[in-house]
Amino acid sequence: MPHPSPEPRVPSPATIAFIGGGNMARSLIGGLIARGQAPASIHVAEPVEALRDPLQRDFGVECADSAATSAAGAGVWLLAVKPQVMREVCAGLASLAQAQRPLVISIAAGITTAQLDGWLGGGLPVVRAMPNTPALLGVGITGLFANPRTDAAQRERAAALLEAVGPTVWIDDESRMDAVTAVSGSGPAYVFLLAEAMQAAGVAQGLSPEASRALVQQTLLGAATMLTRLEEPADVLRARVTSPGGTTQAAIETFEAGGFRDLVARAIAAATERGRQLSAAND
Repeated sequence: MPHPSPEPRVPSPATIAFIGGGNMARSLIGGLIARGQAPASIHVAEPVEALRDPLQRDFGVECADSAATSAAGAGVWLLAVKPQVMREVCAGLASLAQAQRPLVISIAAGITTAQLDGWLGGGLPVVRAMPNTPALLGVGITGLFANPRTDAAQRERAAALLEAVGPTVWIDDESRMDAVTAVSGSGPAYVFLLAEAMQAAGVAQGLSPEASRALVQQTLLGAATMLTRLEEPADVLRARVTSPGGTTQAAIETFEAGGFRDLVARAIAAATERGRQLSAAND
């Protein structure tokens, strides 16, 4: 049975409605509350009881199974549903969106600000965001793009919300958001694949699985820490640990001879193109 539309209320800029209560929404909610956001100012719409109840229990936020119920009165809507159902969700919220004129933020891959604005009735400030899975631990990064109707204060509001799980980077050309998805959105999987390959190679060279896993994990953590904490770019750091004629040089030369750089470029190009296809499929 469809839920009746709630009466429009004057939206509160401090109130955030999460439409969807999955892992990324949960991470953002936890990060916001840790930064001082009042639980009562966070509304969550999640139809799956097994996701909804823990959110209410763990964070004390207001939860409902209806998107319109949670969105009513909220000055910011964060759309955290899968791209495949985004059009349907927006259609159900369009009349409320036109009445309240919220700031809309979407974390769905491949859905453009123009599509979101059109599905919600038009004329709205819309920010497209692409966080990545390390946000689940508070160490993610998010690419952001705002449509022309989004003013400076709304941009700051969107950035502050996403910074609850890590730094943000603004992208001026929305067509480049597919590249953001390919580099950082999908990027953790590339690192996990490298870790898998390194661990297997270590075992092949006689290490125990436990030893190989520990060595790879801490090596990747250490390298990532150096990349983020030191001022030198990646090529300088690589050169610093690559002694002429040494073991590292032997490995690097093997990578290069195998077309490592070209393979990475083609992989990211393929991910970027897939993002464009997802967007086109929703037109």
